[in-house]
Amino acid sequence: MEAATPAIARPYHHGNLRAALVLAGYDLAAQWGTDAVTLRAVTRAAGVTPSAAYRHFDSVDDLRLAVGARAGRGLAQCIERHQAAVDEADPVRRAQALLEAVGVGYMAFALDQPGAFEVAMFGLVTMEHADDPEGAGDTGRTAFQLLTDALAGLVATGQLSADRVDAAAIQCWSSVHGFASLATRGPLRDRPRPVLDALARQLCADVVGAVLASGRVGGGG
Repeated sequence: MEAATPAIARPYHHGNLRAALVLAGYDLAAQWGTDAVTLRAVTRAAGVTPSAAYRHFDSVDDLRLAVGARAGRGLAQCIERHQAAVDEADPVRRAQALLEAVGVGYMAFALDQPGAFEVAMFGLVTMEHADDPEGAGDTGRTAFQLLTDALAGLVATGQLSADRVDAAAIQCWSSVHGFASLATRGPLRDRPRPVLDALARQLCADVVGAVLASGRVGGGG
């Protein structure tokens, strides 16, 4: 892995060294996965000595956490693009479509950039990191916040009871993350991309349907 570092090196000249190290780590992770993010490889790609990294990071785990937040921003931005493409005027159907777009965007990022997706998950050590502003997209919301915002849209349109939001968030996240893992690292990874995209869209529609069925205002669940 380290032999490939010079091919994506971004030599550091001046300015924010921490940002340069994070970007170098992101480039490595995007191509080779989390294991490629080492202090030696990252500092080599940034054009500085390994000791320079310790001015900003206590350990390689701290560095990977920061790189994970940077990858999380890419994940959030991918979700935002899918939500921006929603063309539905009816408030009820629009709320459902925005929630589906969160899942489709999540899985699209995993399929498009499996290495970055892997390190984005490394950046989620606790649920506090799910709200880390460094992992926010262009709207200022993280991927998890975009999910809870979409669920709030269901609440606002009378399709989901407010007390079901937390459970619904875990239901949605677990479902799409499980598929993303199967499709990038598991037995589905050899399926053609069009097939995976179709499965992803169907899964998201099914998950939204399950959320609505189990969490309607006045309903069971």
